[in-house]
Amino acid sequence: MGGAGCYDGILPAVLLTHCMEDCLMATVAIDGLLARVSKPSRYTGGEWNSVVKDWESTNVRIALAYPDAYDIGMSNMGLGILYDILNRIEDVACERVFAPWDDMEAEMRRDGVPLWSLETRHPLREFDLVGFTFQYEMTYTNVLNMLDLAGIPVLSRERTDEDPIVIAGGSGAFNPEPMALFIDAFVLGEGEEVVVELTDLVRNWKREGAPRERRLRDLLRVPGVYVPAFYEARYDDAGHFLALEPTVPEAPRVIRRRIVEKLPQPLVKPIVPFLQTVHDRAAVEIQRGCTQGCRFCQAGMIYRPTRERSPEEVVQAAADLMANTGYDELSLLSLSTTDHSEIVPMVQMLTERFPNLKVSLPSTRVDTFSVDVANAIAKGKKHTLTLAPEAGSQRLRNAINKLVSDADLLGAAENAFQRGWTGIKMYFMVGLPTETMEDVAGIVELGKQVKAIGKKYVGGRARVRVSTSNLVPKPHTPFQWARQDTAEELQPKHFLLKDGCRAAGVEFSWNDPRDSFIEAVLSRGDRRVSEAVYEAWRRGAKFDAWSEHFRFETWQAAFAAVGVDPAWFAHREWDTREPLPWDHIDCGVTKAYLRGQWQAVHSTKTVGDCHHGACNVCGMQNFDALRGEKGVADCVVKVGKLAELRRGARKYEGELLELV
Repeated sequence: MGGAGCYDGILPAVLLTHCMEDCLMATVAIDGLLARVSKPSRYTGGEWNSVVKDWESTNVRIALAYPDAYDIGMSNMGLGILYDILNRIEDVACERVFAPWDDMEAEMRRDGVPLWSLETRHPLREFDLVGFTFQYEMTYTNVLNMLDLAGIPVLSRERTDEDPIVIAGGSGAFNPEPMALFIDAFVLGEGEEVVVELTDLVRNWKREGAPRERRLRDLLRVPGVYVPAFYEARYDDAGHFLALEPTVPEAPRVIRRRIVEKLPQPLVKPIVPFLQTVHDRAAVEIQRGCTQGCRFCQAGMIYRPTRERSPEEVVQAAADLMANTGYDELSLLSLSTTDHSEIVPMVQMLTERFPNLKVSLPSTRVDTFSVDVANAIAKGKKHTLTLAPEAGSQRLRNAINKLVSDADLLGAAENAFQRGWTGIKMYFMVGLPTETMEDVAGIVELGKQVKAIGKKYVGGRARVRVSTSNLVPKPHTPFQWARQDTAEELQPKHFLLKDGCRAAGVEFSWNDPRDSFIEAVLSRGDRRVSEAVYEAWRRGAKFDAWSEHFRFETWQAAFAAVGVDPAWFAHREWDTREPLPWDHIDCGVTKAYLRGQWQAVHSTKTVGDCHHGACNVCGMQNFDALRGEKGVADCVVKVGKLAELRRGARKYEGELLELV
């Protein structure tokens, strides 16, 4: 099997025990725990395509940590990509760890068993680096809990030379301050290149016996890495945030996010879990970035510019995935899949090459073209199609720059029901800036009209679901200055939707405003919010993303105990000239552009998608400046090329309709 390890590559579960007996030294004994917990396969490792290397023959040991249950974390493609990249390096052992469920945690604490890695069952504290993925703010207390279970000091300042360096990345890292007390270094942006650079640093540290202080200073020199220990927050006399000041000369005032010029090779040998996960299928990332310009959407801002894979690359990746995993379902991943300039020829090639493969589109535009694409790849019964109009009126959709009309939505619904789909799920947001009760009533009216269309074509089988989320203003978006509605303001909107949807025969679901409130505070908080996170965890907060675990009263008590007013961060409209806790992070989109887009909310002025139109001068036209010496082609040139590709793709639409 080759490589640096005993079994480097595919490792069937039956071999795991033998490999661990032969290869490992000081590992954690967990057999006694597994018999006493639910879903023991969350903790055993040994899945198909997992990589187990000989611990003693590897020089760099990295644990990738996801602060949620295995079932959730194993569906994260970013973790899988980094795992694959790192394990391709001969002297690097990259292993995984997830948050243990409460039953396993109780057994671990009772028996004094430290948190371990899945691949070799080494205690987490024995790794050189522990890297957390921050995808959702409501997992933050799990980070603290995992560190504590591992025997790693929760507070960064209390760690010694014997402890691993704790790093974090992901969308949550774009405002790192609410977790600044616990994380040694944040990686901003795309990690495919920077993780390799980090392995070089670890080799040097170990060769030279570098102390912790030296390691942290070395991290300051890595582009895209922020080390909170070398910055100090300043506040005015009223306790309001003023600035974040470097405390050493080598600490940059602004940290620019990392961007890869070209998408890395597709992940074609993912780990196949033993139990069902949230997204239990193969997946190919067909493009990265989105330029539709929705003003509430953080991902659409921080993952620019758009980069695409060719249809040929996607088809080859699909073939490799089928061979390596045994899956018969493939998801085409993107922030907006049908925005790919060559989605039509891509779909044609996939359906021709794999006639029995079920292909799914997790995100599409709200238009008949997207329904045509969905139809072309549908296999067997057509159940539910998901659309996201986001707002109930044209005025409000213009305000949030969601370039969708009522005609687009109703046309897509008619196209879908006419072609045999039996259900449509629609996502909306409530609590949007300038929203009125008439806008909210518009959601009910759209649901009612879609239901009527469904009855026309599929009769009583027509199923329409409306799902709403509460606005959570996010950093690096035009809405970073917006106020969040209070629970009292959201309540009548939810009652209107609940009663109206029931009368229209439309299913309705919504988010708890208390969850959204805490998420907003963790999204926009400054460094003092770290103290509240610590206090909430100390009082028992964990798995806050799960309704059965979330305790709002715990968070209320934590904020009060540390003297933080959470409403200051969530329920006021911020001045566009006031300092922001994340001003030291450069995501590539300029603050001036975001400020102009925020002002456009009130005039309902829209901007087009530069993916197939004119450049909006968001800041990404200076893309090469973010890449430093490596340099890339100007974003404007890329946009023009993609526009040309999309125009060329339109000639295939007739052939697509024939497939349907």
